[in-house]
Amino acid sequence: MKQKLRVVCLAATQEKGGSEMNTPVAQVLDRKGREVETIAPTETVYNAVKRMEEKGIGCLVVLGKSGRIAGILSERDCIRKAFLPDGQEPHKLLVKDVMTKKVVYVTSDTTVDDCMALITQKRIRHLPVIEADKLAGIISIGDLVKFVSHEQDLMIRNLEKYIEGSL
Repeated sequence: MKQKLRVVCLAATQEKGGSEMNTPVAQVLDRKGREVETIAPTETVYNAVKRMEEKGIGCLVVLGKSGRIAGILSERDCIRKAFLPDGQEPHKLLVKDVMTKKVVYVTSDTTVDDCMALITQKRIRHLPVIEADKLAGIISIGDLVKFVSHEQDLMIRNLEKYIEGSL
């Protein structure tokens, strides 16, 4: 049974004229790694937050019994839905009650520019990456900024060499 994914891939919405980053997000994953921390929907929010803190990450992908994506749990979800409301007990509250169920995904061939536009438009910080209906990795806004910054540094160095005549 195929999982129905809500894949949102936008055409670049930024104005042309600046430097474009048409690199597929697969290259970002190749550089940073494809490991994804996951959690079951029946775990407690407390355990999820503890794990995020231990791993130094800002979200966990929630996988159902079938191994399919059921949602995503971010620090923001935990604070707004588990810790701020009066009467909530994070030790008893389950991930499935707090997670974001409508997850925005991209595919590995989505460009870095399109991912940045999507993150900005949807006001999210993490994008799971899907390949052949399976979770292939996750990228954050920080991963994208680091990648773009590195690529711009390389371009500047190459331009300087070109101007100097050593390229």
